[in-house]
Amino acid sequence: MDKFTVLESVAAPLRIINIDTDMIIPKQYLKTIKRTGLGTGLFSEMRYLDDGSPNPDFVLNQPAYKNAKILVAGDNFGCGSSREHAPWALLDFGIRCVISTSFADIFYNNCFKNGILPITVSPEDLEKLFDDADRGANATLTVNLEAQEIRGPDGGKIHFDLDPFRKHCLLNGLDDIGLTMQKAPSIDSFEKKLGERAWA
Repeated sequence: MDKFTVLESVAAPLRIINIDTDMIIPKQYLKTIKRTGLGTGLFSEMRYLDDGSPNPDFVLNQPAYKNAKILVAGDNFGCGSSREHAPWALLDFGIRCVISTSFADIFYNNCFKNGILPITVSPEDLEKLFDDADRGANATLTVNLEAQEIRGPDGGKIHFDLDPFRKHCLLNGLDDIGLTMQKAPSIDSFEKKLGERAWA
């Protein structure tokens, strides 16, 4: 998993509440268990017209936001089913940080397991970030995980809270497998002792 330290990017504004995981990645894309290739299906029902062409009105199709790595979204982001394909699709598109006033619990947990930083802010701070995001390519946000702050294009700062363990994992690029591998010497030692006991 890639480390998350400082992220500077244009932020795409998505002023929709209750964006569920089916809106993030519709069910027809769930046939794969690969984490790659899902970016094309991200928000597909809003991103593409009926004939399959890009919807010019959808934010991620607009030139200023095509390479956005930060998403500023409405309340209750990631609700609905527990599909892990949702963070996979965001990550495959290039989104590394989602900012909202609240997240569904399972989606929130899945983000950390996949190297995405979900940030919870107050409604007032979200409005400030929406204003910044609306400026498109003329404004970038900087997310500093170590300092736990979002810096706006005009120098304003918003502090965010985060569980220390989750922060440690993101800073060091540790998913569940990475965390387990840190214990490899202890696991090897245990297995060796177990094997010796079996032959005793």
